[in-house]
Amino acid sequence: MHTPPPEPVDWQDDTPRSRRFDDIYRARSNALAQSRSVFLAGCGLPERWRDRDQFTVLETGFGLGLNFLTTWATWLADPQACHTLNFVSVEAYPVSFEDILRSTRALATAADAASDLAAQMPLLAQQLALFWPGIQPGLNQCSLAQGRVQLTLCVGDVLAMLQQWPGQADAVYLDGFSPAVNPDMWSSATLGAVAQHCHSGTRLATYTVAAQVRRRFTELGFSVEKCPGVPPKRDRLQVHVAHAHSKTD
Repeated sequence: MHTPPPEPVDWQDDTPRSRRFDDIYRARSNALAQSRSVFLAGCGLPERWRDRDQFTVLETGFGLGLNFLTTWATWLADPQACHTLNFVSVEAYPVSFEDILRSTRALATAADAASDLAAQMPLLAQQLALFWPGIQPGLNQCSLAQGRVQLTLCVGDVLAMLQQWPGQADAVYLDGFSPAVNPDMWSSATLGAVAQHCHSGTRLATYTVAAQVRRRFTELGFSVEKCPGVPPKRDRLQVHVAHAHSKTD
């Protein structure tokens, strides 16, 4: 296996856009607030990881690493955080490390950024500098924070990677590009594969409230709640798992 070429990112006034999907990786403004509101709060964090030995987050769509870095920074700031944070993210088209760093620096200088959190983002991203250039197709492991933060980057097709990763998730961030431009990330097959990694009590969160996505969650037996979003997003979804799916479901 070889290191895949970085996915090109087009920058327009500090807003990163995917050429492949013609969609933005994140908003220019309120990006940190959106990450915290949609994904962390949507999954009940930081409260749910407190006083636990380990907590595992599964993400579809690593992108520029915004959710990982925001979660890591929030974990660092929480004196009651779990001992070990496992963050597993699936990404078919990894960007360059330079684009990850550029994104964090743009966030750190944004006028509406939460200053303490935003200032940490480039510093945390720098810790990926040695790991990122060597990523290959498949599961890539990166140990951070003296081993207390474990990043597993799953590089490849989302279904194949979900089938390859053997773990269970306490929280799931669904952050692929819009269902309109990247339908495979939101297909019944993909969400069904995500469900195989959920246990009773797992919480999922996403920015999209597309009707077909809500319907697929409901068909899986999950409880779906539409909640107020952070501008420019009007709404977001919180999803609760009451009953785990077995591999034969």
